[in-house]
Amino acid sequence: MPMLQGFNTLRARSYSFRLPLFTRAMVVIMVAFWLAGLQSVWDIRQWGALIPDELTISTMYRVNTFPLIHLNFFHALFNILALAPLLDRFETEFGTLTSLALFFGPLTTIPALVYIFLEKFILRGNTAVMGASMWVFLLLGVEAIRTFKTNPYLMIGTYHIPTWTTPLAMVLVVEALIPNTSFLGHLCGVATGYLFGLGYLKFLSPPEKRGSEDIWKVWRFTNDEPDQFDNAVRPNRFLAKTRSLVQLPPQA
Repeated sequence: MPMLQGFNTLRARSYSFRLPLFTRAMVVIMVAFWLAGLQSVWDIRQWGALIPDELTISTMYRVNTFPLIHLNFFHALFNILALAPLLDRFETEFGTLTSLALFFGPLTTIPALVYIFLEKFILRGNTAVMGASMWVFLLLGVEAIRTFKTNPYLMIGTYHIPTWTTPLAMVLVVEALIPNTSFLGHLCGVATGYLFGLGYLKFLSPPEKRGSEDIWKVWRFTNDEPDQFDNAVRPNRFLAKTRSLVQLPPQA
């Protein structure tokens, strides 16, 4: 039994250290906010939650802070466990800086503002939301569209179920089994994920993602694989110096 526990601990530690930079930073920040919420001097949940009636020009920071703050330990734990692999996959594809720009830009602002509009002006409510579950369902929406393009239907017996409906089914399951969840907030996340997966939000993405990918590669090489870093960088330096020394003849 001790050997099994040690093995699992080592695997978890190895996985956490191999997470991309942005994903790891989000996990650390969520844990830090949860620890900060243990004290009673400052109500961090009241400060950072997305509360429709509290959103003004001076409190617009709430549209970016609410996914990082959780109600309790289990709320933070389950959201982190669900978010980490999805965000890892997203960051690996789009790069660290692009992920940072998107998740502290349109991919958080759009569902947050849609939620505020629907909750405050349509439903006439003031339900506060917090937690990374909106990010989780957003990323599930992105993955569902990607899956639908290659595998449109899930066959269960004689029924053909569109694969893009999977996040909607999960929203219903979470709403039925877990109390105090935001059904509307999760739907806003899924809808934004659908729009991003379909390419309708592509114009909001940063124009270049190559730089962020290079930063991640350099960070990974210098921390995990120094020999590969030397092999990858030195030839590029040699080629750069060679190109600067060689003068091409003018074209006729």
